[in-house]
Amino acid sequence: MTATASAQDYGQTATLKIWDNTTAPHSNGITTPETEKEPNRVRNTSEATLYIFPADKAKATGQAVVICPGGGYGMLAMDHEGYEMAKWFAANGITGAVLKYRMPNHHPEVPLEDAVQALRIMAGLEAGATGYTADKVGIVGFSAGGHLAAMASTIGSFKPAFSVLFYPVITAVQGKRHQGSFINLLSEQRTPEQDAAYSLESRVTADTPPAILLLSDDDKTVPPVNSTLYYNALKAHGIEASMHIYPSGGHGWGIRDSFRYKAQWQDAVLDWLRRINE
Repeated sequence: MTATASAQDYGQTATLKIWDNTTAPHSNGITTPETEKEPNRVRNTSEATLYIFPADKAKATGQAVVICPGGGYGMLAMDHEGYEMAKWFAANGITGAVLKYRMPNHHPEVPLEDAVQALRIMAGLEAGATGYTADKVGIVGFSAGGHLAAMASTIGSFKPAFSVLFYPVITAVQGKRHQGSFINLLSEQRTPEQDAAYSLESRVTADTPPAILLLSDDDKTVPPVNSTLYYNALKAHGIEASMHIYPSGGHGWGIRDSFRYKAQWQDAVLDWLRRINE
């Protein structure tokens, strides 16, 4: 992994290239250039990169988070589910590392190995993030990025200390799933066995870390049952969990001011992170 000059300046203190399709354990098969036809909507990613926003030293909690933006495993919403979120965590004493992960392109192992390597880097187990590592490294994910965060928490080879899941994709069960995410992750011709393997409510074990889930009751994109399935699985294994379902807001609100319950979710997340850090 190498430090690089960022092609995109988000206000981060450090930009770290993790690897690309040539140097990573697996390739996603994408050979065409990354695109950004809309600002902060990045597609076709074939290089994994970390954008690091260090914690305010006066408030430092000893925690860091790897942040996985959403985008249906087809693109990344790098602003309101990425660097803007990282700035908020950093201002509250938690180092935020935004992960620009490679799109799966029907290779589900690819984003997972990016997330696991990012966690290892921020935990100081891999070189490259000296001065930014933390004793407790969690993962934050939004929508399909929430599925990636939950993958790391359930089937990852190195698990986060905790997870913060915003309106996550969890299950591939028909009638409950976000179809587009699973088409991009696995393919439209995937097997029932593949669907089962990546329905993460069935992959929770006693080693899965604590989680807080935040979502809206009126989410028409990713059904709220995704979160309740994961919460119930955590509780069935005796794992600490919290869930906040807001009456309205739909899907994809992230840290946007337009979300009516922004102050409430921020208070809930900070309170929960303080409690699990005691």
